[in-house]
Amino acid sequence: MVSDAMARSMAGSTAGSRSAGAEARRPETSDPRRGELAAFLRSRRERITPEQVGLPRGRRRRTPGLRREEVAQLSAVGVTWYTWLEQARDIHVSAQVLDAIARALLLDRSERAHLFALAGTVDPSPASECTGVSEGLRRMLEQLEPFPACVQNSRFDLLAYNRTYRHLMCDLEQVPPEDRNCMWLAFTHDEWRSSLVDRDETIRLMAAKFRAVMAEHVAEPAWKAMVKRLEDASPEFREIWARHEVVRPADKVKVYRQSQVGIVRLTSTSLWTGPQQGPKLLAYTPADAETHERLRRLHAMALAQESAPVGEERALVEQEAASVAGV
Repeated sequence: MVSDAMARSMAGSTAGSRSAGAEARRPETSDPRRGELAAFLRSRRERITPEQVGLPRGRRRRTPGLRREEVAQLSAVGVTWYTWLEQARDIHVSAQVLDAIARALLLDRSERAHLFALAGTVDPSPASECTGVSEGLRRMLEQLEPFPACVQNSRFDLLAYNRTYRHLMCDLEQVPPEDRNCMWLAFTHDEWRSSLVDRDETIRLMAAKFRAVMAEHVAEPAWKAMVKRLEDASPEFREIWARHEVVRPADKVKVYRQSQVGIVRLTSTSLWTGPQQGPKLLAYTPADAETHERLRRLHAMALAQESAPVGEERALVEQEAASVAGV
């Protein structure tokens, strides 16, 4: 009888252990905030395209937005750790990790505050703004026309631009989204490169500015991937990058050879879009009356091309090119 009792006790204990183990492995959802945090992270991840954060789309992508491992890579956290967050596991997340995730997911100020509130953590930088481009900022770009203007992040990615800037050095809409980076275009895109009147000096200074800014991002995967991609694609970049030159941004007249309207001379103004030096709005104003007139013509061409049927776009461009050449 004692043996039977012991057996029953051991069996009950074993079953209880298995049940406890199953509970431990099951995602923890007793705190409703964890479930809300998981759903919020998934929704933010699924709205972002790889191109927005400097990652290649690849040929086989069934996931809407970013993959979990891509968010983990951009945030410099473990894939398993981030996956547990989206599974509402009972884990503690530091403010530093939340900050990195907020930046990787391009959260605006309200979304960032919501993230920290759900995690029950005090935000160490409550005024930080991430890299999304608001609708108001896009309208501002349009209002600056016919002057070229764009929104660019510190890695030289083009996040948004108006119609005049679209056509200033090449037709950016014909460039794959993952290639819309000024460094990449300056070293690899023939039409963009041909628009730079003083190309050698321009790309040397660009690389030096890029290196100076990268000092604050040297461990971030997106920055390292950009350098590796440029080194693989451009011997010219490899040679310039090996010099380790650094320069600070300086005001100077930029001269471009626009393929339809000719030489334009522009001065640039940078406006930061947040409290920290992240994305900035770059507006280009004409340095002389001739440039002003040529920008008006370029803008008019862009509007005509936008409203023309697809088959007529090339004819419009060729007609304008002929008029510039004096034919």
